[in-house]
Amino acid sequence: MNKLFKRTKILATIGPATNSAEKIEEVIMAGVNGCRLNCSHGSNEERDQQIKWIREAAEKKGRSVAILQDLQGPKIRLGMLKDNHLDVNKGDELVLESAKDFEHDGGMIVPVQYNLAKKVKVGEPLSMFDGKVRSKVKEIVSETAIKVDILNDGFIMSKKGLNLPDTDFGGDILTEKDLADIEYGAGCDYDYVALSFVQSANDVEKLKQILLSYGSTAKVVAKIETKKAIESEENLEEIVKAADGIMVARGDMAVEAGAEVVPIIQRKLIAMCRANSKLCIVATQMLGSMVESPEPTRAEVSDVATAVVQGADAVMLSDETANGKYPLETVQEMKKVILYTQNHSRLAPVSRPQDKTLIYDAISNSAMKLAENIDADLIVCQTASGVTAAVTAAQRPNMPIVTVTSNRRVANQLALIYANSAFVRPYEKGFGYKLAKELKESGYLHLEGDKKDLLVVIVSGDRDIIGTDTIKIRYV
Repeated sequence: MNKLFKRTKILATIGPATNSAEKIEEVIMAGVNGCRLNCSHGSNEERDQQIKWIREAAEKKGRSVAILQDLQGPKIRLGMLKDNHLDVNKGDELVLESAKDFEHDGGMIVPVQYNLAKKVKVGEPLSMFDGKVRSKVKEIVSETAIKVDILNDGFIMSKKGLNLPDTDFGGDILTEKDLADIEYGAGCDYDYVALSFVQSANDVEKLKQILLSYGSTAKVVAKIETKKAIESEENLEEIVKAADGIMVARGDMAVEAGAEVVPIIQRKLIAMCRANSKLCIVATQMLGSMVESPEPTRAEVSDVATAVVQGADAVMLSDETANGKYPLETVQEMKKVILYTQNHSRLAPVSRPQDKTLIYDAISNSAMKLAENIDADLIVCQTASGVTAAVTAAQRPNMPIVTVTSNRRVANQLALIYANSAFVRPYEKGFGYKLAKELKESGYLHLEGDKKDLLVVIVSGDRDIIGTDTIKIRYV
């Protein structure tokens, strides 16, 4: 049974390639545990329809699936260019104009969807089109325009992103669009909200307060992609502790801070998240070649396997499932890599200090060690808030965790947590054991060899008194 359950989860971006009830059901059935809806593209009406399709597919599969709203943030983009293309050469001077009524005529004054004149300083680097065109700020031309020197030959296209790694946005990372998306999203069925271009823990706290004011129960995922976020280990850890989860956003991080820093920051962030019982998602170009090819490269397979060995909760697909030619095949390949890696390697160790003041922390730690000592088939967590299941998962047990809760939101959020399969059932005494029995009888939990009974460690408690306080061993 242990070999059939993937412990590292798959988060897939929904886009044109998967924008139908049939396609969404297809990838969820193939192994997707969470769906990312990117606010940089599409309309609210499209989001409503996609959420409906995701929930219907999850219900059909009988499994919880997380939905993540990914805010665009101050992702500065070029506006519309004439003929969607402009060639630039080393030594050219390009003006970036943010006036709303400005239209590009094919010349060297181009529209940009953000007023950089109020933020940048002369001499700061500015790259365009995912770093393909590099430049340096030469002059603040007006209240709405800046001039840059182009440093290499290349071309730019409409709505391509700009990166300014040395520019201080002064905590101003929630745009008007983000605030509108947050307000609208608070009334939707989102389980997580991802905050782009986080620079400090204060950014995370600000979003949490806004969500709270709207009555949202969504958790906050901080995307780590700016040079400022990773400038010190202390700042990085403060962000991890403030957030409910972290996304290692390797694409913009590579452009902002340098591609060479990405592998080290990824390893540090996964370790920090494991130590603090926080969700960790590794993202960007994990199987990037499968946008065009039905097979991944060997380097991509190794990349996914590395994230699994390091102990990431989830690995994410972006263009592969949003715009690629082979979204289903991509999910299938990723699942194969995850299963083979987890079944043939051991997790990288992480020092995880235990908080002796937290009973659930001690209980979860003891339950995991007990389960491994007696070679249990699985751990069952009964939880109201999801904390017990998340802390148990942070121990990275070498077996599945089946979680039962009466709270649908909690179950959906746990769908992205390492090793967790979360189910919703009305609360009653002993509903963890009853769920394990139900899943065995339905064939969901497969027995190996000639075994007749499952050996189960159940973590539970009286939620009306102190919560998690009990460990039981049961044969099912």
